[in-house]
Amino acid sequence: QVLAQVLSAPPAGITSAMVALRASHMPPRRPAEARASSGAYSQRRSSAILTAAVVVVAYVGFQCFGSLQSAFLASTRPAPRTGRTAGLAARRAAKAEAATEVAEAQGESYEFKAEVSKVMDIIINSLYSNKDVFLRELVSNAADACDKKRFIALTESETPPEPMKLQIKTDKDKRTLTIEDNGVGMMKSELIENLGSIARSGTANFVKQLQADKDDVSLIGQFGVGFYSAFLVANKVEVITRSFQDKPEDRKSWKWMSEGGSFSITEEPQEQFFGKDSGTRIVLTLKEEAQEYLDTGKLSDLLKKYSEFITFPIELWNEKVQYDQVVDESVKVKEGEKPKMKSVPRSVYEWETMNKMKPIWLRNPDVVNSSEYSEFYKTTFKAFDEPLTTTHFRVEGQIEFRALLFVPSTMPFELTRDMFSEGGRAMRLYVKRVFINDKFEDLIPRWLTFVRGVVDSEDLPLNVGREILQKSRTLKIIRKRMVRKLLDTIDNMRENEPAKYDQFWNSYGKYFKVGLVEDLDYKDELKRFVRFWSSTSGDNMTSMGEYVGRMKEGQDKIYFVTGEGKRAAEIAPAMEKMRQRGYEVLYMVDPLDEICSQSIVEFEGKKLVDINKAGLDMEKSEEEKKQMEETQKEFEGLAAWLKKQLGERVQKVQISERLVDSPATLVQGEWGMSPMMQRYMKAQTTSSAQDSAFAIGSRNQAILEINPQHAVIQQMKAAMESAPESEDTEDMVMMIYETAALIGGYTIEDPGDFAKRVTKMMASKAPAVSSDPGAPLDAEVVQ
Repeated sequence: QVLAQVLSAPPAGITSAMVALRASHMPPRRPAEARASSGAYSQRRSSAILTAAVVVVAYVGFQCFGSLQSAFLASTRPAPRTGRTAGLAARRAAKAEAATEVAEAQGESYEFKAEVSKVMDIIINSLYSNKDVFLRELVSNAADACDKKRFIALTESETPPEPMKLQIKTDKDKRTLTIEDNGVGMMKSELIENLGSIARSGTANFVKQLQADKDDVSLIGQFGVGFYSAFLVANKVEVITRSFQDKPEDRKSWKWMSEGGSFSITEEPQEQFFGKDSGTRIVLTLKEEAQEYLDTGKLSDLLKKYSEFITFPIELWNEKVQYDQVVDESVKVKEGEKPKMKSVPRSVYEWETMNKMKPIWLRNPDVVNSSEYSEFYKTTFKAFDEPLTTTHFRVEGQIEFRALLFVPSTMPFELTRDMFSEGGRAMRLYVKRVFINDKFEDLIPRWLTFVRGVVDSEDLPLNVGREILQKSRTLKIIRKRMVRKLLDTIDNMRENEPAKYDQFWNSYGKYFKVGLVEDLDYKDELKRFVRFWSSTSGDNMTSMGEYVGRMKEGQDKIYFVTGEGKRAAEIAPAMEKMRQRGYEVLYMVDPLDEICSQSIVEFEGKKLVDINKAGLDMEKSEEEKKQMEETQKEFEGLAAWLKKQLGERVQKVQISERLVDSPATLVQGEWGMSPMMQRYMKAQTTSSAQDSAFAIGSRNQAILEINPQHAVIQQMKAAMESAPESEDTEDMVMMIYETAALIGGYTIEDPGDFAKRVTKMMASKAPAVSSDPGAPLDAEVVQ
């Protein structure tokens, strides 16, 4: 910056520039004593002087170079013009100067410029990621043309319009694909305006005029670039058209042709259309790599995917095989007998209608019966089962859309291996009956992936290529309304059709549990839907509401226990006290259940409590509290000694209030994970280092609780007092710990040592057997 200041200064200004340079490099002035004591100051001063010298040398060099350059240009410049030429130059200079002054005073406006070929390249290669959509766009434009013609005929003409349709035909020899309709057509001026101006939409202008007149018509194309998707697959595009808006005697056929860079328009008086009044024919000369679109099978699949619900018939010139009966000359027959016949195949071409299905979501739900819903569901989603529930509704007001939603009676095949598989999504988005996509993640929550359905809206914010659903307030409202309607339908099934709801829960219960964990907006709503096994529900699952309805008087908590399977939960040692007191306990037998319980926290003011975790607060009388205090004092020494013997295997040892028949149990701290969850989380780790760190952390969470009333614990206390260092006492400590770990669902560290201790214990209890097989045995006398 200082160098620029020096170089831009005139010679007379060097002094001031140098002053600025010095000021920028010199430190602030300080007292003489401080300056004298600072060695750094001298260094900075030297650096500043050196920098100033370099700048001055550079400046002088630039000045010298400028002088030499000026002298050279002066020597090579031609002599000044005189006379008329000099006067003309002077006038031009004066005009330019005056224009500059006006521009500076008033400002100027310019239009953006763009190279047409570059814009076309952006449209062709950037707006659309899938070449298949060209057929969707051109068919949609043709349907719009038919809609316009019908509207104009009904409002401005006394005669009804002719039946309208679309026809698609391929020519493999010429490598062309032809799409023709008998819609409104275009005049020459419209060809220039609509096809010659990129991103100008004739449909958008038509809709704007209708809105000004307060009329209503449903048209598809609004962006004005869909037509150019034809260049995704075509080298050359021809549009032959005749307008319905011209007077019958003035109607002419015009041909628009382009290869991407420019276009031409010529009159084509000899062109014929299948429509008697008007129409448009688009002829695409396909690229070498796009010859797959000459296959009628490929076109048929695309038409059924994207344009199955277009209002007007779409006919495809398709090859069919017919069988003719002819005489089989290879078989000889006797005179008087009928000749033998055989079937000979023959290829014929005929128009085949592609869009036979009707968009039933546009109809009033009151007039659609269950068989129509079932047929639509099976045909549209390639399903073989019947829908379990059907939700058909329309939303009007600030945002308008229609939706038809199905819950399959069986899990869709695509979701059997991966419950959130992208291929399993089947929420089909339509804009005015034209299919857009069925893989939009934001249209419906992840926990409703299994739902199949159709959403048709004119308000969804799509990008120009209609391939990306942009996040907006409109999308949030549509999503919210759809979820609300689905939950209402499922809730109605839960209350009125319990058998059907059981079927639903068996298939899709996990999705609702995921919703409880992931979707905070619907967490409270989903609580009433979830179901778990219970200690009193037998072979049926129970809901949270049903559990609360059966709670004992005075019970203020919802108790649950975790375990790998229903049987493991039933035999948990913590269940002993629950059974003794008559409390119902929910069984959470899946890792997702435990995660789900952390998300539920409470239901109808009742807190969820894991009976396998420390801090279980059981209601006790004053006498029971006093007795517990005495017991804790009596066994305090044993607990401390056991902790010392077990070391890091447990976090601590304490007296249990939850045991009745078992000598000991392992429980987790308040924020610890069950052994089932520990194994699940360990399976998610990615390295052995993480495995070992996780194992240490989870083991330290375990708390050993002992039952002081059990004979084994009393025997253990006696052994500690009499022979604490003996091998038998150590084995007994490990047996208590390992049996508690096994029954609690934990994995013991060394199964081999455990087996040795069990074998040793069995051997000590077995009667003595003589090693001599011939020795006489003592007989036992039974009286």
